[in-house]
Amino acid sequence: MSYLVFCQSCMTMRSSAKETRQHFEKAGIAYQSKLLTIREHRIHVITSGDSTLPALVFIHGSPGSWDAFKTFMVEKRLLEKYYLVAIDRPGFGFSDFGEAQTLQTQTELLHEAIKKLRLKSVALVGHSMGGPVVCDLAGTYPEFYKQLYVLAGSVDPAAEKPERWRQVIKVKPVRYLIPRALRTSNDELYWLKSDLYDLKPKLKYITGNVRIVHGTKDRLVPYSNVDFLKKTLTAAQKVDVVTIENADHFIPWSHYEIVLAALVNE
Repeated sequence: MSYLVFCQSCMTMRSSAKETRQHFEKAGIAYQSKLLTIREHRIHVITSGDSTLPALVFIHGSPGSWDAFKTFMVEKRLLEKYYLVAIDRPGFGFSDFGEAQTLQTQTELLHEAIKKLRLKSVALVGHSMGGPVVCDLAGTYPEFYKQLYVLAGSVDPAAEKPERWRQVIKVKPVRYLIPRALRTSNDELYWLKSDLYDLKPKLKYITGNVRIVHGTKDRLVPYSNVDFLKKTLTAAQKVDVVTIENADHFIPWSHYEIVLAALVNE
């Protein structure tokens, strides 16, 4: 019983309000924490910087929360150019925590949340599972999203190899023996291959600029995803690639300066 209490209450993979406040105070950066109501759902958002600047919106992977990008959210080189926005995807952080959603539903909810923020203009950054989310947003609403940064994004359905063990831990009582954040992650990744086949035809509607950043030794999301995107983004104004030799999947942290340079177009 003590294990169940620990794994459900402590392993949430999100920062508390106190930890968030301390992070921004230490950096000397003002921020806002917002809980938006979208239909019957709650979407949690953290913002920092000048709201009159173009917005750079960060979408995290699976599992995770907005704080996957907490270092970027206080980065002065970004704050000079952008109003920074980091969102807890549905099911994670403080956005309906523990309730997994399909890729399409996430796209609908996040788009409504972004519109509600009344941003000046929007560039999207998606890491890992955030990659297909930002691609789906731009493919569904191409007039709204004109700049994408896809960081180690899992977008090719053929490259997605569903693990058989994911079905096992979806079944009661096993699913309730793992933390809710991991349970949510397992659910959405179990659906991912099917979701990516639904995403594929939408990629031809992306008309903005796309920058892909990917490591050649990514063991979770193969580098072949880069070639897939280059072939399928036929209407994009521009597609360029930043290849990080010998890098694994976690490039926003292991190769922070390279990713930062890609975002500020250095």
